[in-house]
Amino acid sequence: MDGSPFGIGRAQPEPAPEAAQRDLLRFLTCGSVDDGKSTLIGRLLFETGQVHEDQLAVLAKDSRRFGTDGEATDYALLLDGLEAEREQGITIDVAYRYFASPRRSFIVADAPGHEQYTRNMATGASNCDLAVILVDASKGLTDQTRRHSRICSLFGIRQVIVAVNKIDRIAGDEAAFRAIEADYAAFARELDFQSITTIPLSARHGDNLVAPSPLTPWYDGPTLLQALETAETVAEAEGRPFRFPVQYVNRPDASFRGYAGTVASGQVKAGDRIVVAPSGRTASIARIVTWDGDQPSARAGDAVTLVLSQEVDIARGDVLAHPHDRPAAVDRFAAHVLWMDETPLDPQRSYLLRIGTKLLPVRVSAPQSASDAAGSAPDHAATLEMNGIGQCVLTVTSPIAFDAFRDEPALGAFVLIDRQTNATVAAGTALHPVDQVANIHLTNAAVERRDHERQNGHRGGAVWLTGLSGSGKSTIAKEVERRLHARGIRTTLLDGDNLRHGLNRDLGFSDADRAENVRRAGEVAKLFAESGVIALCALISPARAQREALRERFGDLAFVEVYVDADIEVCRARDTKGLYARAAAGELKGMTGVDSPYDVPEKPDLVISSQSTTADEAATKVIDHLIQKGLLWGDSVDSFSI
Repeated sequence: MDGSPFGIGRAQPEPAPEAAQRDLLRFLTCGSVDDGKSTLIGRLLFETGQVHEDQLAVLAKDSRRFGTDGEATDYALLLDGLEAEREQGITIDVAYRYFASPRRSFIVADAPGHEQYTRNMATGASNCDLAVILVDASKGLTDQTRRHSRICSLFGIRQVIVAVNKIDRIAGDEAAFRAIEADYAAFARELDFQSITTIPLSARHGDNLVAPSPLTPWYDGPTLLQALETAETVAEAEGRPFRFPVQYVNRPDASFRGYAGTVASGQVKAGDRIVVAPSGRTASIARIVTWDGDQPSARAGDAVTLVLSQEVDIARGDVLAHPHDRPAAVDRFAAHVLWMDETPLDPQRSYLLRIGTKLLPVRVSAPQSASDAAGSAPDHAATLEMNGIGQCVLTVTSPIAFDAFRDEPALGAFVLIDRQTNATVAAGTALHPVDQVANIHLTNAAVERRDHERQNGHRGGAVWLTGLSGSGKSTIAKEVERRLHARGIRTTLLDGDNLRHGLNRDLGFSDADRAENVRRAGEVAKLFAESGVIALCALISPARAQREALRERFGDLAFVEVYVDADIEVCRARDTKGLYARAAAGELKGMTGVDSPYDVPEKPDLVISSQSTTADEAATKVIDHLIQKGLLWGDSVDSFSI
């Protein structure tokens, strides 16, 4: 089943043709190590006639060599395929198996029980409709029981079967079973499960797996197989709104442009009007191209290439939808995050977010609430440790098409990637937009940025001059503006002091207000850049993290950071605004460079020492840099890169 979402697991047998027509349930087995997950699945395979004679012969041999019950058949070995697992008697990887009963087909994921392999278990949970959570009847609930249950809830599993295994070891004691049943029900009240079925069983001996057991005459509920056969499957994706995440822009030659991907949900027909999220651009479906030729329609699960009737700017990661039911366009959203890496979450770092087919930089806030995956709350929530779960706010560098996980799992689930190591450090589910923008959609401009740039004869972008007060930022920016204007370059000057007299007059000088001052200035500069104008921005902008976030926010737009370097004593001597004198007299608190820090840029695009360079020389350096980078005189609009 190479094309299935389970391609990350081990190879699975193809279902028989007649079985492929049955209703399909995907379920997960999980719980603490040695609770009997692999044995349970192996026994189910055996009881439902899925194990062939030659496999039984191999199983008997392996049971004598690796088994944990003497000469008896060890059904767990049908799943523990890794040599390391067989030697240790544990599951490390997620093993996927197909089997069928007369009523239904199943794909089961056997998840590892050890805490260090929790990330593997989370992978399995993200693809399942139901979870079978095993509990050792002689031990009761463990931290790993709680941990796996919370992860199942996090990744959208709403049906749970609590399999109280090894009931033979307590001689079918009803009181012990009822105690475990009550303990789990009390624990699960905080989770978002819709149904919980508790079954006493013995995976090794087959009690209550496919037939009622004489060991538990007091139990009148379903067997495990009956419970699986009658469980509800997830509502068909076809009934949800149309979503088509673009995976690849297919342009084999100049005569063809199509957008390849898999329909995540809903349906679409040739001739339908669609909207591109998050840009808001609209078009119509001209063709639906498949390997078997053009088709009149496509539905959830179909891999197709959509050809539009109009040329529209679409890239990998964009989402096509119907205009009347489109995803939101957001750049901040709340999410549940499961941290999977040994290095804790660092809210000051930038990670990569993979959501749908989109990959872009993201910052993750410190958790607003946090616990380890077993449910224990830490003393503080400044970060997330390995296996910790927290509710965080994610801020991306440009708007994305957003659906909450509960509404569209294919677009609401994500992973976080370390930008240095490329390791997957976390997985999560999107909850809701932040700042009440769920019903606000971006409106596409009547004139595209590249059309503005062609008309202007130069690129749009921002030149961000940062440095201490008195370093010469505004003086240099004015000289650059004067020279560019003389060359016919369209510019605007955004000076920090001028902005505080208008747009930012409501802001003070607290850390939060300073951050908001920089954010607003950056958003205005980005609007100018998108219309093909060069915005010259002169702001102290003392925090390095805010400047780096601005660069990421600009995305493929040009952002040139210029550090105007001057010693604090030189700035004090200039003191063109009298600020240093007021700070020395105690009249001005929080002066950057005096009693408030300034973060020197680590990798600015250009450094200018204003104490050894005149404004005229500095302006020449800035303009030369813009020419060198192709911002002013690139050979062609389509080849620009900065």
